[in-house]
Amino acid sequence: MADQYVLLREIEKKRQVLIYVVAREGLNSPKAVQYSQELDELLNRYDRLYPYHSERSTYLEA
Repeated sequence: MADQYVLLREIEKKRQVLIYVVAREGLNSPKAVQYSQELDELLNRYDRLYPYHSERSTYLEA
C-alpha cells in the first residue's frame, strides 16, 4: 500500500509540474511534451500495478 501511495504522489507531482509548464510555455512546448510523456509512463505503470483500482476509479467517476 505504501508503494501505491508513493506512485500516486509521483503522479500528482508530475501532473502539477505539467500544468505549470503548459501555463507558462504552451501545450506544444518541448518541456510540456516531455512532462506529458513522463506522466503517461507513470499512469501506465499505475494501471499495470493496480488494475483493479484503475478500473474501479473509472467507473466511480462516470
